[in-house]
Amino acid sequence: MTTMNRTIRRLAAGALALLAGTAATAQERYPSRPIRWVVPYLAGTSPDNTVRVVAEAMGTLLKQNIVVENKPGAAGNLGAQTAARAAPDGYTWVYSGSPMATSMRMYKRPGFDVMKDFEHVGRIGVSDLTLVTHAGSGFSTVQQLVERARKQPGQLMYASGGIGSPAHLGAALMLRAAGISATHIPYKGATESTNAVIARQVDFTLAITSVALPHLQSQRLVPLAVSAAQRHPRLPEVPTLAEAGVPVSLTSIGGLSVPAGTPPAIVKLLSDSLRTVLAQPETRARIEALGGAVAPSTPAEYTEALRAELAHAEQMLAAAGLQPE
Repeated sequence: MTTMNRTIRRLAAGALALLAGTAATAQERYPSRPIRWVVPYLAGTSPDNTVRVVAEAMGTLLKQNIVVENKPGAAGNLGAQTAARAAPDGYTWVYSGSPMATSMRMYKRPGFDVMKDFEHVGRIGVSDLTLVTHAGSGFSTVQQLVERARKQPGQLMYASGGIGSPAHLGAALMLRAAGISATHIPYKGATESTNAVIARQVDFTLAITSVALPHLQSQRLVPLAVSAAQRHPRLPEVPTLAEAGVPVSLTSIGGLSVPAGTPPAIVKLLSDSLRTVLAQPETRARIEALGGAVAPSTPAEYTEALRAELAHAEQMLAAAGLQPE
């Protein structure tokens, strides 16, 4: 055998070994190692609490550890950027939703594209906001707050979880609809902005209802209205903003997404698994106890819901008179 023939045979054997290794990798059971679920918000926030409930249930179903990683900052943009740049192998997930869509319109350079950089696995739920003030504010109705703001233009202060957050946009819409003004004080997240109201650093906020509930039950916060079109089942005595005379309706969706390019078989497995755990009575009860509403969907339905959120964000920014930063 000539040197040339031996070289060719070695190259061929190497190629076959490489192909065999690639095939073995392709056939590797998924998931075969721990999964990272990026939450673009602080620990203890409504998205974080919801993700931990779902992660526990999905980890049991998939027989793999799911590690929740909080990556807050820039109204959720830092976490979204982290997930968008991850390998599309099914081992990095992100909690996505309305704020990601809003960031696409609120920021000139959010650092990601919610429709191009992700495969959207499915919606988890829908949440609303509650207009709350501290126990010593003297406000017990929306109208009382509105009247004070008219007498003292710009002097009332409201908190939010960051520029472009649902609390920020919701409050801006509410103020515009009521024809009043107030000063915006952004915080790092919904928990911090709610705590700022309790500490009387600000006058009010539109808190995610699940975050506000424990403080409403302890009477450290006073509920004035909810942002959805219907009253919240845990707060049946609290009117909607529309019922209180301010024609504003606002809800926020959240769900599971993975980096674009993730294999369709993995996306389908995750979608099927997500809907399976959301149908479990125990999982649903735990999410509802946090104040959320379970609303599962297919990947296509969630993708279209986020596309609709983009259009809604444009309308909200225009209605609130806000410009992209």
